[in-house]
Amino acid sequence: MKIEAIDLFYVALTKITRTADGTQDSLVVRVRTDNGLEGWGECDASPLVSLTAYVMPMSHSNIINIREALLGETLDSPEDVVRLRNKAGEYGLDIQQLDHAVAGADIAMWDVLGKHLGEPVWKLIGHDASYKKLPYASVLFGDDPAETRAIADSIVEREFRAAKFGWGPMGRGSLADDIALVQAARDGLGPDAKLMVDAGVIWGDDVDAAYERAVAFADIGVTWLEEPLRTEEIGAYKALSDRVRANDINIGVAGGEGADYFRAADDMMTNAGLDFVQIDVGRIGGITEAKRVADKAHELGIQYVNHTFKSHLSVAASIHVFAGYEEFDLTEYPAGDSALILGLTAPTGIFRDTDGLVRASDKPGLGVEVNLAAINEFQRQVKIEIDGEILFESSQP
Repeated sequence: MKIEAIDLFYVALTKITRTADGTQDSLVVRVRTDNGLEGWGECDASPLVSLTAYVMPMSHSNIINIREALLGETLDSPEDVVRLRNKAGEYGLDIQQLDHAVAGADIAMWDVLGKHLGEPVWKLIGHDASYKKLPYASVLFGDDPAETRAIADSIVEREFRAAKFGWGPMGRGSLADDIALVQAARDGLGPDAKLMVDAGVIWGDDVDAAYERAVAFADIGVTWLEEPLRTEEIGAYKALSDRVRANDINIGVAGGEGADYFRAADDMMTNAGLDFVQIDVGRIGGITEAKRVADKAHELGIQYVNHTFKSHLSVAASIHVFAGYEEFDLTEYPAGDSALILGLTAPTGIFRDTDGLVRASDKPGLGVEVNLAAINEFQRQVKIEIDGEILFESSQP
């Protein structure tokens, strides 16, 4: 089959706030083929910037848009997806944010190929089985301990057995303030639920500040401290990890969502001393690149965990990446109430079973379908025109 069209949908809630919440907007990508099939993908980045990477004029041989790289190409095998992902990278070598943007097309190509071959994506990328994962409710800290406790209570009411709290006021006050936030989350969740903390790179390269929190949070039973430092501060991460281990502090160090390409993730896994590497399939360039990271994490004995704060389209794509690794048993599961994100794949999705676990679908492709009504409801109308030539104009799905 051949790629006949690549359709782009910039969707967003009516009101966007500065809250660190990636479920407020998205770029959704549809790949259509000449045999009537279609696949869907999603990017985790600024939707308009990513959209532009698909339609912008050529600057020179290393700045050619993603559509030009992919349209008309043959797509019949997993090798074709890898070849086309690499071709888009070569065409867009000097396009900023290329990996974020091409992620949507990469995911969509795997989805449509799975439908074409009648196989789930996890099987196409080399897994022999799809193991169940424990989803952790991924939420933001409340503005204070009381609000955080209320959020934790709601998570228990929804019968989650694990949760991650992040961002908000974490790291913006004193050590005591941070401890109070985490203690409130623990009090609400109870003693048995897994609790993780995402610091949102708040301490930059300050190893001492991060270590103080690691010690304190370990006493509260926190499984990992995520992104305490900036992604590029590899040496600081290594110093923190070494210090935690040398003093037998019972908490893991996690990071990697800021890795925009395989080498960045590889650097963190090899040199930063991570216990958990967290990869966003919508940032690192799609399923193709994320699977490389999962394979390397398996080799190194580091636990791979998806970073996902988008819709169930991204949740589905993420779980296929590490479905066949039984030891990678945790998965990030957005637990907010964004109407856009909750409705984007309605009524399908990656839902918890009676044991509270999730797994990648056995259905062909990703196993979820996009709700066109949600696209219609939330689509932003975009028109890009240069010297009277229309490069892109939003259309109905």
